[in-house]
Amino acid sequence: MFELSERSAVFRLWSKYLKPQAGRMTILWLFVLVSTSLQLINPQIVRNFIDIASGAQQDGELMTTALWFIGVALLAQLSSVAATYLGEKIAWRATNELRGDLMEHAMKLDLSFHHQTTPGTMIERIDGDVTVLANFFSQFGVRMISNLLLLIGMLVILFQVNWVVGLSFTLFSLVSYYVLNKMRHYAVSRWGETRQNSANLFGFLEERLAGTEDVRSNGAAQFVMRRLFELSRVKMRSDYKAHLAWVTSWNVTIVLFAVATAMALAFGAYLYWQGSATLGTVFLMYMYVNMLRTPVEQISQQIQDLQRAQACIKRTQELLHTESKIADGAVASLPAGALEVEFANVDFSYAEDQAVFKGLSFRLEAGKSLGLLGRTGSGKSTIAQMLLRFYDPSSGSIRLGGVELKQMSLHQLRSKVAMVTQDVQLFSGTVRDNLTFFDRSITDQQILHAFESLGLTEWFQGLPSGLDTELGAGGAGFSAGQAQLLAFTRIYLRDPGLVIFDEASSRLDPATEQLLSSAVGKLLENRTGIIIAHRLQTIQTVDQILILEQGGILEQGTREELCQQPDSRFAQLLQTGMEVSFA
Repeated sequence: MFELSERSAVFRLWSKYLKPQAGRMTILWLFVLVSTSLQLINPQIVRNFIDIASGAQQDGELMTTALWFIGVALLAQLSSVAATYLGEKIAWRATNELRGDLMEHAMKLDLSFHHQTTPGTMIERIDGDVTVLANFFSQFGVRMISNLLLLIGMLVILFQVNWVVGLSFTLFSLVSYYVLNKMRHYAVSRWGETRQNSANLFGFLEERLAGTEDVRSNGAAQFVMRRLFELSRVKMRSDYKAHLAWVTSWNVTIVLFAVATAMALAFGAYLYWQGSATLGTVFLMYMYVNMLRTPVEQISQQIQDLQRAQACIKRTQELLHTESKIADGAVASLPAGALEVEFANVDFSYAEDQAVFKGLSFRLEAGKSLGLLGRTGSGKSTIAQMLLRFYDPSSGSIRLGGVELKQMSLHQLRSKVAMVTQDVQLFSGTVRDNLTFFDRSITDQQILHAFESLGLTEWFQGLPSGLDTELGAGGAGFSAGQAQLLAFTRIYLRDPGLVIFDEASSRLDPATEQLLSSAVGKLLENRTGIIIAHRLQTIQTVDQILILEQGGILEQGTREELCQQPDSRFAQLLQTGMEVSFA
C-alpha cells in the first residue's frame, strides 16, 4: 500500500504546481512585506498623535499626522487586496492543474480500480479535496506568513519599548505557538475521516439517484432511506469530532488572547506610573498587543485549514500514486487497415477462484467478421474488454495485427479498436459534440460524409436542428436506436481497424434494427469485426461463428460449415431460436 509522509506530499505539490509560478510568488511576497510593514507603522503614527495632543502642540501637526495615518492605512489595505488577488490566482492555477492531473490519471486506471471505487468517492477526491487545497493555498501562504512577520515585527518594537515587555511577550508567543502546534496534530486524522465519510455518502447518493427507476419499481425506497440515514449518522459523528477539535483550538486561542490583553494592561499601567513611558507609548504597547488578536486568530484558522489540507494532500497523492494494473506499452504504431485478432492459450479470471477462460485460443483473419455467442457469463464481453486492454490475461497472449497487446501503447491500441455497446454514453451538448467528443478539428463536412457513407443521411435530415440539435444530460431526448446511430457514426469518424459490437441491437425495434444492420455492413467494409449477440438476426452475414461455454470454446467454424452440420450447436440454434437457448 502506498505511503507518503506529509512533508514529502507538500514538497511534491510545491515542486510541480507552485514552483513554476515563482515569478508571481515573488511579487506576492513583496506585497505581503509592504502590507505587513505598513501595519507596523500605523501604531507609531497613533503614538505620535497622542503625544502631540497630550503636549498641547499645534493643530497643524495633528492634521498632518492624521493624514499620514489615513494614507498609510489606505496603502496597507491596497497592498493586502493585491496580495490576496495574487494568492487566489496562484492557488487556483496550481490546483486546476492538479485537478486535471487527477482526472487524467483516473481515466488511465484499470477497470478493477473503478469497480472498487464509487463515482462519489472519485468526485470527492478530484473536486472536493482539490477545492479545499485551493482555499488553503490561496490563503495559507499570504495569511500565515504575513501574520508571522507581523508578530515578529511587533515583538521587535516591544523590545525597543522595554526589554522586559518584549521578553515577556516573546515567551508568551513561543508558548502560544507550542500550544497551537499541538492542536494541529490533534485534529488531522479527524478531518481525514470526515472527508472519507463524505465520499461514502456522495457515492451512495450518486448510485441510488442513477438507479431511481429500479429502486422505486422494486419497492426498495425504504431500504435506500435507511441506508442514507446510516451513512448520514456516521458522517455527522465524524464531523462532530472534527469540529470539536476545531472548537477546542478556537477556545484555546481566545484564552491566550485574554491573557495577552491582561499582560498588556498590567505592563502599561506599571510603566506609566513609573514615568518610564508616555501616554502615547503605553497606548502603542496596548495597540500592538491588541493587534496580536489578528495574527493569533488567523494562525488558528490557517491551522484548521492545514488540518483539512493535510488529509486532502495525502488523499490526492495516494490517488496519483495508485498504479494501474495495465502497463502502457512502447509500440507506437499498428498496421493500417483491418487488423488480425489472435488469442493464444489465454487464461483469465476476475477472482482467483473464478476462472473465466482456460487456455482460450482462436484466430480471426484481418477483414473477416466473427459472430460471438454464448450464455450469460460465458465471457463474450470479457473478450471485448481484453481486446481494449481494460483487463490483461493471467497467462497466454493476445495479438492484434500481429503485435502483442501488452507491447502496444494504450493510446494507439484504443485508436485502432472501437466498441459499441447496448448502452451508448451520450453527453449534454449538441449532436456535433457527441460525435466528435468536442474535437473541433473534425469538420462538419467529415461528419456529413460519415452519415452518407453509413446510409444515415435520411435519418440525419430528420433531426430538428441538424448537427446543432441539443441533447440533454445522459442523452435525454434520444432513443436507444438513435444513440446507436450516433455511436456508429463516431466509429466511422475514428476509422479503426477492429470494430466490436457488444449486443448493440438487443434493445431495438425491428425498423431501427434493420437500419442499423445496413450501417453495420457498411461500417465493417475493409475492417475486422466481432459481433456479440443473443439474436440470430444480427449475425446473418458474419464469416465465422464462435460459441463459448464454461471458460472455453464449445464450437467454432465458418457460418456455412456449421449450418451444414445438423448436429452442430449453431444449427440447433437456427432451429430452436438462440434467444430461447441462451436466455
